Amino acid sequence: MTTPGGSGSGAPPTDYRLLLPEGWFRVHIGPELRERSVDALVSRQFEGVDNAPHLKRQLRESLLAQAAAAFRDGGIELYLSLQKAGALTIPASLLVTLLPPTGGDQPSAQDIAARLSADDELEVTVVELSSGPAVRTRRSTGQPDRPAPASMPGSPDETLPSVTVDYQLPIPGAGASLLLTFSTPFIQIAEAMVQLFDAVAASLVWVGGDGGHE
Repeated sequence: MTTPGGSGSGAPPTDYRLLLPEGWFRVHIGPELRERSVDALVSRQFEGVDNAPHLKRQLRESLLAQAAAAFRDGGIELYLSLQKAGALTIPASLLVTLLPPTGGDQPSAQDIAARLSADDELEVTVVELSSGPAVRTRRSTGQPDRPAPASMPGSPDETLPSVTVDYQLPIPGAGASLLLTFSTPFIQIAEAMVQLFDAVAASLVWVGGDGGHE
């Protein structure tokens, strides 16, 4: 991550580190590595399966479209859960997006939370992480009595039940923010998944700059 210059008195961090659970796969969403990364994921998912070319093609096209949309919207990293519970893949995703400065002074976490609180569908709180203050939002979509698809990794369709947790972290001294968007359609274990998302967000540390980890 290369952070934009800001008006802060200290040097902003140049990168960040996150701890992801074992079984999460990073999809490179940049155009130069996107197809190779998606092909590696599809091969992993269909290892030992030779009689499902239509499903493989469908998954590949879906993942390429998802990666392209994430990159177009300012995403810098995309992770998909391939964790297993027995024979079942636990579907979840994490998209990391760099939100550029909007001009003027960098808004505080409290300012961001106040703005987001206007949306009645969001649960908004300000939390203190080791990386600094962050705005945490949680929202649920869809009907909870409908079964959630669990065979396809990636972000859930908004028309289906899903739980999404966002963390917006102001980048010290940069005027920009980092947005972590976690999502899962596996609402049957939503609370356990939210606890996992919270733990991943809490693991973030800044690298470089004044006070950052090396």
